[in-house]
Amino acid sequence: MSLNLKTVDLGAASSAADVIFNSLREAIVEGTLRDGDLLRQDQIATMFNVSRIPVREALARLEEQGLVTNQRYKGAVVTSLSLDEISEMFEFRALLEGEIIRQAVDVISDDTLAQAKDYADQFARVTDSSLWGNLNRQFHYTLYKDCKKPYHLQVVSNALDNVSRYLRAQLVLTSGIERARKEHAGILDAAIHRDSQAASELTRAHILGASQSLIEFLERDRQNA
Repeated sequence: MSLNLKTVDLGAASSAADVIFNSLREAIVEGTLRDGDLLRQDQIATMFNVSRIPVREALARLEEQGLVTNQRYKGAVVTSLSLDEISEMFEFRALLEGEIIRQAVDVISDDTLAQAKDYADQFARVTDSSLWGNLNRQFHYTLYKDCKKPYHLQVVSNALDNVSRYLRAQLVLTSGIERARKEHAGILDAAIHRDSQAASELTRAHILGASQSLIEFLERDRQNA
């Protein structure tokens, strides 16, 4: 029996929104789109050769994650975080990620440790600063994944999205990269020896240290601006 229904290609619509969402998210996280940049729906729709519908969906998803803010009379803009908001996010990360890695190291597999070591080695070796942010994220996230707490991991992922563009700038423009490499080595060594408490403490210290360095950098940068 045929159904007399008006239909739309939901697969295509969903795919278009996903592509736009991922493209905008990457540009925001990597810092290509900067704080306060206007995201015009008609311009984005033209760039992707689509209607505004998938663009609106993508922008709504970005707003849910805190990467985009809708401003009155202006529209969607890249969210600008205050120094207090950035500091609070790092404090939250230190609490949550310290607990996640403690649980993960208790059950971590040899394969996961090998993957984490590979990311740490790449982070220590590469000179292309555009790769540092993603490798840093992959290193930490790999050490967390065996905790089997998908909601916790999603929250961590969203928090990282919100601060990654600032953290990447700090790594590139300060001495943060050398410090991060050394601290990664310490965290990895604790995980390899299944010392969950040490891994937790080192992760917390690593995140809070990065936060302090980042806030100091942003204070100087914003004063100069």
